[in-house]
This record gives sequence, C-alpha cells and structure tokens, in this order.
Amino acid sequence: MKEKSAFITIIGRPNVGKSSLMNRIIAQKVAIVSDKPQTTRTKICGIYTKGADQLVFIDTPGFHKPRNELDKNMNKAVGDGMADVDAALLVVEAAPKFGLENGLPPAERELISELRRRKLKAVLAINKIDMLERKEELLSLIALYSREFDFETVVPVSAKTGDGVEELLKELDKFAVESPALFPEGVTTDQPEKQVCAELIREKLLLNLEREVPHGTAVEITRFSERDDGIIDLEATIYCEKASHKGIIIGKHGAMLKKIGEDARKDIEEFMGTKVFLQTWVKVKEKWRDSNSLLRNFGYTDT
Repeated sequence: MKEKSAFITIIGRPNVGKSSLMNRIIAQKVAIVSDKPQTTRTKICGIYTKGADQLVFIDTPGFHKPRNELDKNMNKAVGDGMADVDAALLVVEAAPKFGLENGLPPAERELISELRRRKLKAVLAINKIDMLERKEELLSLIALYSREFDFETVVPVSAKTGDGVEELLKELDKFAVESPALFPEGVTTDQPEKQVCAELIREKLLLNLEREVPHGTAVEITRFSERDDGIIDLEATIYCEKASHKGIIIGKHGAMLKKIGEDARKDIEEFMGTKVFLQTWVKVKEKWRDSNSLLRNFGYTDT
C-alpha cells in the first residue's frame, strides 16, 4: 500500500472549537482548550496516522482584532498556517452566540477572503451540533456559508461527542497525495515536550481564573530533567502583568497556585506517560504582551 499525506490548516474565529476538534481527531490532548477566547496563541501541529495515510493538522489561533503585539503575532500565525498546505478546514459554530441575520461576522468574512486569495481548497466543519435545539437550523447555516465560498464539502460535527468526525476524516483524506510519511508512527505533535507542558499549565490558569487575569499570563519551563527511573522534574515560572494578579494566582495561603499545579501535573503525567514532580513560581512582567523579546522567549513568535 502506497503512503499518502496531506497538510490541513484549521482556521476559524476564537472559541469555535478548533483545538477541541483537533484533539478529538488525534485522540490525545496536543492543544489546550478552554471556554475563553484566544486560548491558542500560536500554530500547533497535530499528526493523525491511520495505516499508510497521514494527515498533518495545523491548529491556528482564533482570528480577531489585535490589541497588542501578542495579538498581532497570533493573527500572523493564522496567515502562516495557511501557507504551503494542501487544504483548509474552516470551523464554525452550529449555534453561534450572535445572530446571522446580517450575514457572516467580519472575522469569518476575512478568513474566507484569504482562502479565495490563496486559491485554497477548503472543507467547512460546522461544530457543536450537540448544542443545536433544532437540527433543521443546519440547513440555513449550510446555505449561508455556501453562498460565501465554494467549499469542497460541508460536514456537521461535534468535537465533544465525536459525531461526524469519522466522516470528516474521510473527506479530508481525499486531499492526501502519494508521499512518504512525514512523521514516525506514534508521533502526535511536533511541539517540544517543554512547550506542551507550559501550555498545559497555562490551560489550568485559564480554567481556574476569571476576567482578564489569565489572558495576561505566560508560562516558561525553567527546568526539565529526567531521572534514571524515568520520573520528570519540572519547574515552571508563571508570568503575569500586575502585582495584584500575582496575588490572585497564588491565592489565599497559596491555595490557587497549588490547585493549578495539581491539575496541570495530572495532564502532564498523562502526556509524558510517567510520574512528574512539578514546582511553580509566579513573577510580574509588566506589558510582556507588547515585548517581542519576551514573546519570542515564550515561543509566541519567531522574530
């Protein structure tokens, strides 16, 4: 059987479930998820291998109006993710939180315009069908998006339940061309282990903290070492922008920081497949989201 492969970029507005869908496809958490916008900050590669076929997914940040250098780099990552790929997967919501009476939101219009400009083939995935009260609403959504772009196909899915994912994979597999496998079997992401661990800690910040606090945080792994028995010693520094935020992250008698660390350690152990000892610290770095050197240090930009 001849090997085939394809690069598929996943694009969409913030919070439509792009990362959740990729994790469902890969059957492992390689991208963090939360119900807060801008959870994904950079391109993340997820690798799906079945038999002789390999699909390499590039999960991108949600496209949005930039307010700082971090936001600009996130939007740049969307454009970068659309370069040199075989097709795009545009993910939208089955039950959007806004009305579609006036057509598509600006961010989706811009993404579709970019698909057209790059002459990219695209599949439309209508996610979160498990939240639809009336399935017939799908028909009007399909008609609306089909008027805007000539999608190769439209597949309703639920990243939460897995409904429609097998059908989606069959459609995406049509873009695979004869090519040697790009990654060894069993590899699910090209991200360095340190980066995945840092992101898993940041996910717990997003899940446990409210308002603007988690959006102003970044995580740096300052120690990553393996003992002879396979146990991983991990030290991480959580950066925030304000001294008041530092107090919130630590919590009363350190309770919040302890919970974040415990929650993160469980996911890191599952990802690494071994026991992990995790220590965390919190430091203040004002306006780090506008510092290109710090953004580079945190892995959010290459320049």
